[in-house]
Amino acid sequence: MNSFQRGETVELLITDYAFGGKGIAKIPTEEGFYPVFVEHAYPGQKVLARITAKRKRHAEGNLVKVMERAAIEQELDVQPISGAPYIFVPIEEQKRVKQESTIDVYRKLGGIQNAVELFDEYIASPNNYNYRNKMEYSFSCIEHDLETDTEVDGAFALGFKHRGTWWKVENLNKESGLFDQEWENKLKDFRMFLFDTGLKAWHPPQKLGFFRHIVVRKSFHQDQLLVNLVTSSEGLENFDADEAGDKLKELFGMRIAGFQHTINDNVADRAKIENGTWRLVFGDEKVVEELLGLKFEISMESFFQTNPSCAELLYNKAMDYVFENNSLDGKAVMDLFCGTGTIGQILSTRTKNAEIIGVDIVPEAIEDAKRNAIRNNINNVKFFAADVGKFLKEFPQYAGNISTIVLDPPRAGIAPKTLQKVIDLQADRIVYISCNPSTQARDAATLVEQGYTFKKFSLVDQFPHTGHIEAVALFEKTN
Repeated sequence: MNSFQRGETVELLITDYAFGGKGIAKIPTEEGFYPVFVEHAYPGQKVLARITAKRKRHAEGNLVKVMERAAIEQELDVQPISGAPYIFVPIEEQKRVKQESTIDVYRKLGGIQNAVELFDEYIASPNNYNYRNKMEYSFSCIEHDLETDTEVDGAFALGFKHRGTWWKVENLNKESGLFDQEWENKLKDFRMFLFDTGLKAWHPPQKLGFFRHIVVRKSFHQDQLLVNLVTSSEGLENFDADEAGDKLKELFGMRIAGFQHTINDNVADRAKIENGTWRLVFGDEKVVEELLGLKFEISMESFFQTNPSCAELLYNKAMDYVFENNSLDGKAVMDLFCGTGTIGQILSTRTKNAEIIGVDIVPEAIEDAKRNAIRNNINNVKFFAADVGKFLKEFPQYAGNISTIVLDPPRAGIAPKTLQKVIDLQADRIVYISCNPSTQARDAATLVEQGYTFKKFSLVDQFPHTGHIEAVALFEKTN
């Protein structure tokens, strides 16, 4: 048996890949190979990993550092960040391991032994780089210097957190390859402007300092940026937000759609606006994005698909599954967990003779959905702020009349009780969009047990260079 201890740092050679972006090192023992799963590692790499869990049959570890890259990795002129661990791996190789490991999850977690036969297609992101429409950057007066690989206290760092830490930040000095190229290449200039104010970057352990976060949203449709600078109130009298706004205008011109300043004294390390008060320094508080010909207003706090061009492909595939050999004339289609109403509105462009119902428990999201429908001149979608399980009790007229359900739940999937309530709606067809195929595989087993046939599924790579993959699956009620 191996002698690993929890908390120990070890060197490992990664030889295999597991679903969700975990590299596997196989340690020879007298009983055979003992696997160690290391998050964000890739086959062929030699890594330094910290053991986080040790069990009889396997161990788990966090990636501390890539000591030697895999032979297959390629050079790119980007700054590596922890949020894009596979950016140097060719995209076709990423596709291969994601597809193989995800299909395996349907077999192992869902008991879907014919998963290979049910697999429809792999939908790649149209853009492999600079595809994100939102990014959050952190300040810290504790910097991790990338050149010397050391920690520097009393610094003024702005960028992303060093892998495995919550207190130190790597200065972003050039683009990461994930977000807007111009913004990230000029971020260091804005950092120097803020440094010259004399106000301190946040000290995460001590919960002191002024500058805390910068959150940026991008509209690809407008090619504009919405910027939110989050600070504390410590030294606020010495900060001129209008001057900071002028600097942004100097650097980016008309590309800045709006600039807002949030004051957040909550000790929790979050940039969300509800943790503080904010004001619009200049411009607009929203940008407009376009998906499949529809326009959506997005505020700093709105949920919206992170990779819009790939989201269009995902939604098109979901619509194909909804309408395949399926007439919706005179029937009701339910969009569950509808959020701001994207799917329901796209559905409405494909059929004028069906009643489309969007349901979400968050009232603010439903209000956004209604506004977006008005903006897009859509009038055959009804949005309800309601609990899925209680919906039919509140609106009994829909009982037995819902022919198709489109599910798009949060990453944690659907709670078993909620899934049962969905099944109780007795829809003929369920199209299930998932940002976590492992939970979809689990739910697929339940749907099959409860009288649905798993017809097929597709995989969608909305997040190149990460271990994430999404899925769209079609289930039909067994006759």
